Amino acid sequence: MLGVSRDNLKSHEKFILQLEGLPFPLLADTESVVCTAYDVIKEKNMYGKMVKGIERSTFLIDKAGHVAAVWRKVKVEGHARAVLAEVGKLP
Repeated sequence: MLGVSRDNLKSHEKFILQLEGLPFPLLADTESVVCTAYDVIKEKNMYGKMVKGIERSTFLIDKAGHVAAVWRKVKVEGHARAVLAEVGKLP
């Protein structure tokens, strides 16, 4: 499991400290290479102004490196359960 954010490493360190730890690595994609590859940079309306931001998404990658499942516009409630159910279906 990995997390990816466009924030820098210093910001990640602060975030992880606030959470008192994180059970997985949080990668800094400051040049948006990964975010662009996974097509998660989307136009959003923020307080009436259109901005480019990240659409929270989860990608399940199988052992062969293929995308096995995708969740876009992720909401917290029930998400972990849905992901774990798909993980259980992997060969």
